[in-house]
Amino acid sequence: MIAPLQPGDKIAIIATARKIDRDAITTAVQVLQQWGLEVEVGPSVGASYGVFAGDDALRLQDLQQALDRPDIKAIICARGGYGTTRILDQVDFSRFQEQPKWVVGFSDITSLLCHIHSLGIESIHGIMPLLFPSGTEAALESLRKVLFGEEVHYEVAPHPFNRTGTGQGQLIGGNLALLHNVSGTRSDFSSRGKILFLEDVDEYLYNIDRMMVHLSRAGKLDDLAGLIVGHFSDMKDNTDPFGKNVYEIIAEHTAKYNYPICYGFPTGHEPDNLALVCGREAKLEVGEQGASLIYV
Repeated sequence: MIAPLQPGDKIAIIATARKIDRDAITTAVQVLQQWGLEVEVGPSVGASYGVFAGDDALRLQDLQQALDRPDIKAIICARGGYGTTRILDQVDFSRFQEQPKWVVGFSDITSLLCHIHSLGIESIHGIMPLLFPSGTEAALESLRKVLFGEEVHYEVAPHPFNRTGTGQGQLIGGNLALLHNVSGTRSDFSSRGKILFLEDVDEYLYNIDRMMVHLSRAGKLDDLAGLIVGHFSDMKDNTDPFGKNVYEIIAEHTAKYNYPICYGFPTGHEPDNLALVCGREAKLEVGEQGASLIYV
């Protein structure tokens, strides 16, 4: 179990993927300081190498130092985009395994969270500094509560696509494209007996279908304790329409299973992006009046 943050703790903001201006995290730094934290911004924030936040060597060094330093109590990735998988196999997680700390992010950071999950360590799928200005109060507060070890309990409105039932298992998941991308790598994950959550942004509907087919063929949809379907934002279609929307696609590929499914959960590329603890035991209850997610 990772020790909850305490006022006065030092945390690091780094960029493992797409480049970001330092000014873009001003709001996040102020909010984190208001939470009583000391914020150190890594050299990757503000760096530029093509579309990346500095070259692979810089981003790797920034992540490695943040993982290794005992005075850094948590790492928050500044933004997603693309680039984390380029450096992931070069990271030495040995000191991190001896002294685990919170690592926070989503989208492209899903690959890093999956790798951490493979080490048996918890991490946080949640809002990142670039998005603090547009994030809802609930999204920011959920992150604060998880970081500081406070209890969180989520209630979600009913959805016509929901499948009722109760399931309990470790939470795992994130961006569908990245879950697909890590398959077969050393960052791959087992979904057996777990609650899987999915989200994505800016994808063609046919590609969503293709990735769901892959998850199904890889056995990732078998033997789940439950499935949480989050935000699928800015979906695209071809001139010749695919013929199904995102929820219909997911419903088709999960029709043969019996585990509970919650649609419309606030996680992903929208302002309301609630913090989810990857690797923590949770209970998902889906009923006619809505769904709930609690940690047990």
